[in-house]
Amino acid sequence: MSLKTTPRLLRILPLLAGLVLSWQLQAQPAAESPLPRLLGSTHVHGLAVDRRDPSRLLIATHHGLYTAGPEGPARLLSERQDDFMGFTPHPTDPLSLYASGHPATGGNLGFIASRDGGKSWQQLSPGVSGPVDFHQMDVSKSDPKVIYGNFGGLQVSRDGGLTWKRVGRPIGTIIDLAISSRDSSTLFVGTQEGLLISRDGGQTLQPGMLQTKPVTMVETTRDGEVYVFMYEVGLLRAREPELNWEKAGTGLDGQVLMHLASDPADGARLFAVAHGNVLLASTDRGKTWRRIAKP
Repeated sequence: MSLKTTPRLLRILPLLAGLVLSWQLQAQPAAESPLPRLLGSTHVHGLAVDRRDPSRLLIATHHGLYTAGPEGPARLLSERQDDFMGFTPHPTDPLSLYASGHPATGGNLGFIASRDGGKSWQQLSPGVSGPVDFHQMDVSKSDPKVIYGNFGGLQVSRDGGLTWKRVGRPIGTIIDLAISSRDSSTLFVGTQEGLLISRDGGQTLQPGMLQTKPVTMVETTRDGEVYVFMYEVGLLRAREPELNWEKAGTGLDGQVLMHLASDPADGARLFAVAHGNVLLASTDRGKTWRRIAKP
């Protein structure tokens, strides 16, 4: 992610910079290793619950896509150890996964897809002004053919990622984005100025809440909930379409959440990655959290 330095971000930038340095200075992780060792040797760029086995997580990293269960080691799932940015699962097909990022040899991957559960990957499109490197990306849960990504501004595909076009005006610094689970034209955008919401497919955006602190994570679930992590405020939750925000989450102990995944079969089961690659879990929709692993 790329953030402009402002007084508002002076306290969060060291956290993000520390993440970058942590994985740059570590050796490439092994194809199989204990989960704490994997978390200490790479940077997590995305997280999902494996639909084929909800006890397992799919962990997109700087060095490939890994899978890990409650016991046993983390195993490399992808054939290549590319940098998987914008990792997003298809909302209904357990074998289809999407990502972007960088190949291990350098450059950008464009928009890529796997049809075999994450083992092999192919580029579906270079995107606009590509090959793109979507650091932020999401697939609509109500219409999986609609996908948004951020590269030089918002881009949208309405044919499952085959073709893309730019939408709206440049937003500034986007940290994360998520599509409404109810309406593929409603978009939640986390920025350094707070949460923005678009209800017209990214053409225009309005403030999503009164607080204007950096939003490091935003995620929607299949059952209509929206989770937002706002720096120095904490984890917030609301239900669509009312969006009456409430504080959620105890046991985070000052952790800044960067990624969140919901179990499609059980919305109460949540998993999150906090700064420093700390992996957390909740079984009550984010009310309480426990640590699974840390580097």
